[in-house]
Amino acid sequence: MQFVVSYCLRGANSACFDLLLRGLLNRTSVPREVVDYIVYGTVIQEVKTSNVAREAALGAGFSDKTPAHTVTMACISSNQAMTTGVGMIAAGQCDVVVAGGVELMSDVPIRHSRKMRKTMLTLNRAKTLGQKLSLLSKIRPDYFAPELPAVAEFSTSETMGHSADRLAAAFAVSRLEQDEYALRSHTLAKKAQDEGLLLDVVPFKVPGKDTVTKDNGIRPSSMEQMGKLKPAFVKPYGTVTAANSSFLTDGASAVLLMSEEKALAMGYKPKAYLRDFVYVSQDPKDQLLLGPTYATPKVLEKAGLTMADIDVFEFHEAFAGQILANLKAMDSDWFAQNYMGRKSKVGAPPLEKFNTWGGSLSLGHPFAATGCRLVMTAAHRLKKEGGQYGLVAACAAGGSSFPARLCHARVVSVAL
Repeated sequence: MQFVVSYCLRGANSACFDLLLRGLLNRTSVPREVVDYIVYGTVIQEVKTSNVAREAALGAGFSDKTPAHTVTMACISSNQAMTTGVGMIAAGQCDVVVAGGVELMSDVPIRHSRKMRKTMLTLNRAKTLGQKLSLLSKIRPDYFAPELPAVAEFSTSETMGHSADRLAAAFAVSRLEQDEYALRSHTLAKKAQDEGLLLDVVPFKVPGKDTVTKDNGIRPSSMEQMGKLKPAFVKPYGTVTAANSSFLTDGASAVLLMSEEKALAMGYKPKAYLRDFVYVSQDPKDQLLLGPTYATPKVLEKAGLTMADIDVFEFHEAFAGQILANLKAMDSDWFAQNYMGRKSKVGAPPLEKFNTWGGSLSLGHPFAATGCRLVMTAAHRLKKEGGQYGLVAACAAGGSSFPARLCHARVVSVAL
């Protein structure tokens, strides 16, 4: 069975997740009743909408008979949503699945302290005024200290920025190299935007602000200006700064998935075929961000291809240091032999094929929405450049990673 990405969209603000689904329906003209299932990914869950996929579906006007569920796998949550949809189609449970991801970074839930939570829950069960007053009298000033969210590993308590700094140091990635790569990302994104290549954004009116119609985090700077920024995590000697890190933003994304047979029967011309994918995990401390290095050779071997066969590479740019460290690890026989149990390196992607429309450093990183953005950028690039194979990879919290291989829609003799 062959699985196709029929259409892809992304939103400028994650409050638009239901609007994004409407946009997907409008641009594809696919009837709501044809969609068998909806899978959405999210990372920082809102308690009131723990199954955001279901709420988004109802908000977008889907039938209450259309099932939907939410998945979470850190930065590759929408990748998991897509491959979950592929699995459901492969199992014969569905013909048409909408998958995507959503993140509202500008309004993340902030918890009370554990002491305050315990007191409030007990207070809710108190039956008499005396019991309530007794509980209230026990509240102390430190109870009001909030538990602020952090992009940190639960198992190590280390922020991802610290991990990126250590990884860059381990692979001798200099501050200069990181700034140069970050500038490359912004410059290429600006060029792609000016050439009308980033037109898959659904306009969204931000309450109290203007309508967002395009990626608004693209800000090409200069090496001089970037060089003035101080280290953001490991002070004062770190090399990771705000300028060479991806920025957190609101965002939503969606893709329409079908079997090839269903797509052709409905008169759709697929944008790309999702052929192979694997998930890997490794040490969440020392190798947290090295997932693409471990995953890429596995998906290539599964597909019977080499790096030279790939026309388009789209890797998630969590940090410039993370990208460059992965490229160095992929191009190292020593690393392959000592850490991966391989006889030789897989080789690094050539930069002329790598993230040529910018990446997360310039387009932003709305956690769960990024996976679909990577896939659709690869699909658009394959079509634009006339390539045959694309490879998508991303690291994620917990030491996980996802790589997938896409085929341009002109290739019809492929199977998952």
